[in-house]
Amino acid sequence: MAQLWGGRFNGSTAQDAFAFNASIGFDRRLFQQDIQGSIAHVTMLARQNILSVEEKDAIVDGLEGILKDVEENRLEIDLSCEDIHSFVEANLIRRIGDVGKKLHTGRSRNDQVALDMRLYTRERVRETDGLLKELLVVILSVMEENLETYMPGFTHLQKAQPTTLAHHYGAYFEMFRRDRQRMADIERRMNYCPLGAGALAGTTYPLDREYAASLMGFDGVTGNSMDSVSDRDYLIEFLAALSTVMMHLSRFSEEIILWNSNEYQFVEMDDAYSTGSSIMPQKKNPDIAELVRGKTGRVYGALMSLLTTMKGLPLAYNKDMQEDKEVAFDAMDTVKNSLSLFTGMLKTMKFRKDRMAASAMNGFTNATDAADYLVGKGVPFRDAHSIVGRLVLYCIEKNTSIDKLSLEELKEISDEFEGDIYEAVSLKTCVEKRLTIGAPGPSAMREAVEKNKAYLELS
Repeated sequence: MAQLWGGRFNGSTAQDAFAFNASIGFDRRLFQQDIQGSIAHVTMLARQNILSVEEKDAIVDGLEGILKDVEENRLEIDLSCEDIHSFVEANLIRRIGDVGKKLHTGRSRNDQVALDMRLYTRERVRETDGLLKELLVVILSVMEENLETYMPGFTHLQKAQPTTLAHHYGAYFEMFRRDRQRMADIERRMNYCPLGAGALAGTTYPLDREYAASLMGFDGVTGNSMDSVSDRDYLIEFLAALSTVMMHLSRFSEEIILWNSNEYQFVEMDDAYSTGSSIMPQKKNPDIAELVRGKTGRVYGALMSLLTTMKGLPLAYNKDMQEDKEVAFDAMDTVKNSLSLFTGMLKTMKFRKDRMAASAMNGFTNATDAADYLVGKGVPFRDAHSIVGRLVLYCIEKNTSIDKLSLEELKEISDEFEGDIYEAVSLKTCVEKRLTIGAPGPSAMREAVEKNKAYLELS
């Protein structure tokens, strides 16, 4: 049982207590970050003449050998070690002898843990941003190809006004763009190095914290050593952002599930992202969308778990903080897989444009346009609203739609209706005349597509 402490103890730790305390089972995924941080640390120690150049070179060579052997499966991470830090240090000492014992000079496991987790989280933030960009590319391609693919827009899950598939997808483009902005905000705030904070009060060695930070691509160093080892704000922020990503994916998944149903038939799912039933041979289920929707709660749970862990902790480091990793790793993995699979599902999904257009024609989605038509004839909007309400009621009683009524029927409700009403309430007109910024009209949407292209090219 390799561990980094023990001199003060006469007895050994109980086996079950050691197992309960150990973190190697989950923090082993930090081996690259642990070695990266250690190389930066000893490089700084040599620059400050705390280690000799020869000692630094021996340690760096040993660490790089361990890294390569683990990556190439020649060295298996020993799960009998307490944590990844003790595994790396124990292997280093076995390989290069006593000089390996100098690796930990001027460093505590507290700032080492803080550094490893910050490095790992920074990588996952960047990875998530990249996956979000891939999703946005797919969304934009659908937008560009469907500027005139008409479909119903909904409020309260009831048909409200006609829109286009490009406009509908554009709403999700905005959501996932904001998610990318959150990733950039998180990295900007978290990109400060805690190495050199020691256990909680720094160290008497003349460390150059700024130099070590620059070796690892940080923007600077953390400002208070107690906060440095006990801060998990960046991880809470990331989990909150991941929860928002999953909320957006879940909303999108819910709509795709509805669109795939027999009642809607707006989309056809690719076989690669669907499953069947063990008893009902006709079934083609949108399981990927359903699983993404279901796994959203799992990511929410990780956020609540870490918030609960941190809420009562006094300064500085407490072992409770070890609980940050398992839930965070699971949430990161879940979002990574969800984004990747959802993007593939979206890319291969086919649209039933005829069904979408037919659905947009039903449900009186052009009622607002009929009221606007009357306003154009000089009728006050509130009166126009009431007239069209009576018109809709008449259509319901006759089991028909506004555009199917004769002009005589229309005039029975209001003399202001003329022959041009049919063009005014046509699906094409209802969409095309909406040209304000953010609306579904083709010129407004073309401008949005071009802006979105420029954004993706620059980011």
